[in-house]
Amino acid sequence: MAASAASSSSSLRSRLLHSTTTTSIFSFLNSGDLSGALSAAAAAAAPLPSTALLRLLLLCSHRRSLPSALTATSLLPLSPSPSSTFLLNRAIETLALCGGLAHARALFDEMPRRDGGSWNALLAAHARAARPADALALFARMRSSGISPKGVTFASALSCCADLSDLSFAAQLHGLLLKLGFGCNIILCTALVDVYGKCRVVDDARKAFESMPSPNPVSWNVIIRRYLEVGRGDDAILMFFRMIQTGAVVPLNFTVSNALLACSDQSALIEGSLIHGMVVKIGYDHDALVRNSIVEMYAKCGALRDARRLFDVSGGKDVVLWTSIVSGYVSRGRISEAEELFEQMPERNVVSWNAMFAGYAQWSSWEKVFYLFHRMRKETEEIDLVTLGLILNACANLFDLEKGRQVHGFAYRRGFSFDLFFSNALLGMYAKCGRLRSAEILFSKLGPNRDRVSWNSLISGYERHCRSEEALNALTVMQSEACPNNSTFSSALAACANIFVLDQGKQIHGNMIRNGFEIDDIVRAALVDMYSKCRLIDYSIRVFKERRSEDVVVWNSMILGCAHNARGEYGLELFEEMRGHGIKADNVTFVGALLACISEGYVNLGQTYFNLMSEEYGIIPRIEHYKCMIELFGKHGFMVELEEFVERMPFEPTIAMWTRIFDSCREYGNRRLGERAARCINESNPLNPVRFEVLNSESDLALRESMDCT
Repeated sequence: MAASAASSSSSLRSRLLHSTTTTSIFSFLNSGDLSGALSAAAAAAAPLPSTALLRLLLLCSHRRSLPSALTATSLLPLSPSPSSTFLLNRAIETLALCGGLAHARALFDEMPRRDGGSWNALLAAHARAARPADALALFARMRSSGISPKGVTFASALSCCADLSDLSFAAQLHGLLLKLGFGCNIILCTALVDVYGKCRVVDDARKAFESMPSPNPVSWNVIIRRYLEVGRGDDAILMFFRMIQTGAVVPLNFTVSNALLACSDQSALIEGSLIHGMVVKIGYDHDALVRNSIVEMYAKCGALRDARRLFDVSGGKDVVLWTSIVSGYVSRGRISEAEELFEQMPERNVVSWNAMFAGYAQWSSWEKVFYLFHRMRKETEEIDLVTLGLILNACANLFDLEKGRQVHGFAYRRGFSFDLFFSNALLGMYAKCGRLRSAEILFSKLGPNRDRVSWNSLISGYERHCRSEEALNALTVMQSEACPNNSTFSSALAACANIFVLDQGKQIHGNMIRNGFEIDDIVRAALVDMYSKCRLIDYSIRVFKERRSEDVVVWNSMILGCAHNARGEYGLELFEEMRGHGIKADNVTFVGALLACISEGYVNLGQTYFNLMSEEYGIIPRIEHYKCMIELFGKHGFMVELEEFVERMPFEPTIAMWTRIFDSCREYGNRRLGERAARCINESNPLNPVRFEVLNSESDLALRESMDCT
């Protein structure tokens, strides 16, 4: 009896102690004292109730404390009971949220009993930790173990497919969720639209959207956003108005903003104005995101007066609104007004600076890009890869390799993880500046991430730097990895022209026609140039005449082609026709016209054109124009005019010019100018002097090029 009484008394004391400990734990939990709760839980003489353990795990999740989460997990019962499994599932979630994904995976492997919630918890943990491939592997393993996925499982798996752009796995998930009866689940259907859109198969995204019985505002937002992202802004606008016409949902402010962005991209001012009216009607005009998008839409569509009016009446202008109006002026080429607004900004962020960089780049003001960058470095540390990419474009266009290498080093030292935009800008800079080995290394490092821009930069670099065979080989390889565009073909055609590869040039031309590519002015100029250099001038003329162009580059290519193919008369006709159409000639046009005059012997007309450059077109003659005039006078024996022209030149002729003058004077007997040319040549090359003498016979003329006059 005494032993029984003692045992009963001990059990009572134990229960009282446990009750006191439990009360203490809850007191600590209620006050948010995590360390106190853990200490009390560790001192408990009996298992804690599930509610206490669950609250302990929740507090660890809130504090994101991995050591505390591990301590709390050690207190959980490892038994095959449903309550234990439930707590262990929550522990997996807690460990993952605290950054202990490996510990969560280990706990999952140790669990004596798993249910669908266990798999869901671990799969979601991997998805949140940016481990989408591992999450999808877990999904496959769950299916093979006989566990049927729930809606939340599908949602996590579809999100991972979107992150990986894994279209194949997404299609399998689509079939499976239809088979298991989730076809009407609005969340999963929206996730399908999202994943197909991110995989850039927006037609499949549209089919998934159309299968939804009652799309909600999020569903509409996703389909509109995905159309916008793949450059199909017209479809995005149509879907927005279709949503409004149904009257079933009120659009989210994000949806309105996306529709306005689509109007900006498509220059759809009328549609944008209609959306503006709808915005006022539903009361979104005071929403900062929508207001900023409206201003940007008007600005990019060219309605700067409307954009400025809205900007001026807006209260509480934020940096985004300021940047929108600055970008609008930049996009319309009104740089001085953009600069004025930029200087008035009360604060600037990196996007504001980038907007000005992009404006200067758009109008080839490369020196201003560098000036602004130096100023930005003094005012802020906020620099991103877009900034550096735009600076690299300036380096490329100025062929400033040293500055480009400095930008590369700066990005490396700052620890930037190079994205595709920056990598392509870096690749383009090295390729344009002739560092093709560096460009090739970067291109190789991009691996499967490289895109059409990467290929175009490499092909253009090869073509620019006399490696035309490699450019054409790269085009062949590219077609198995990316789809060429007009920029690709123009570089490839230039490569064909460089090495006179007519057959391959014809193949490229035929391929463009068969596959429905538009022959734009850039490609047309490249085709004219390629056929001209390959001595098929009639083909060049046919391509030129296919469609009238206002682009001076196309006309230049044709005029130069005529000059180089003994069709100078037709080239001069084109020059006059070009002037009649009001197409402003540039310095290259006049080189072509002067070469045509040389070909046809029109000395007086050549003089007229040379004077016309500065008098009518405001073009300062360049060295190539002076070389043409020397050739024109010298080839056709106009020695008096040649001597007068040399006297009037604003600079001393180059040695190449003096050599051509020397040869002309020997041929046509101008001793005074010829001897002067000889002196200048000899001063430049005293070790191999020339002596002036007049050529009097045809045999002398034949020997002229081969003799060494010493």
